Amino acid sequence: MLALERQKKIVEYVKEKKIATVAELAVYFHVHEATIRRDLSLLESEGKLRRTHGGVVIEEDKVKSEPSFQDRETVQFEEKRRIGMRAAQFIQDGENIILDSGTTTVHIAEAILDRKNITVITNDINVAAKLRFSNGIKVIVTGGTLYPESYMLNGLIADEVLGNLHVDKAFIGTPALHHKFGLTHFDEQIAATKRSMIKAAKSVYVVTDHTKVGRIALHTVASPNQIDAVIIGSELSEIEIKKWENSGVNLHLV
Repeated sequence: MLALERQKKIVEYVKEKKIATVAELAVYFHVHEATIRRDLSLLESEGKLRRTHGGVVIEEDKVKSEPSFQDRETVQFEEKRRIGMRAAQFIQDGENIILDSGTTTVHIAEAILDRKNITVITNDINVAAKLRFSNGIKVIVTGGTLYPESYMLNGLIADEVLGNLHVDKAFIGTPALHHKFGLTHFDEQIAATKRSMIKAAKSVYVVTDHTKVGRIALHTVASPNQIDAVIIGSELSEIEIKKWENSGVNLHLV
């Protein structure tokens, strides 16, 4: 296959999958990873794709969907692990917290397994399953309609449970975060549940990898002035860092 034809097909492949790794593309196109890296560098220079740590995503500002949990959990894994460890430092023994559904919040759960006298409310079956190994953490699962591709629970039941809670901190994930428009989401019901989490919390922490920054989805979840802090990887560009510093939101780079 000629390089130009392969590069065109790479774009088509990533558009379909939303996210792809270098190793995955090398296997699919039967070429060395070095060849794929050269292709991705060229495609990025043309504005067709955006490189991430170990992979690539379609360069789009508008977010209309996201891959399944299995597809997302290995992307930006190391960055998400660092975010989880840093977020755990904001959690004190004796607190009641909300852990939103997502591949980043699972890392927060892992980082607090040895903590004591903490109550965690979550709408994520993965988070709840991770915390079952902890003797010092009480877990409350919201209930709700199951999203099988991500193991999250949303809907009327989840919102009613969250509407009756008052917690110290909420750690919220998102597929789209913008310094002007704040936290947004493409799914109306998921956006509503995240709003309920934010309303229930004294302090709101957004936890997301750097590839989600600068993106916008249809439904507003929280404006920047509703966010107390953003915990994100140091891979975030200097341009975006300056934008967030000017927004007044506390930015914690890890």
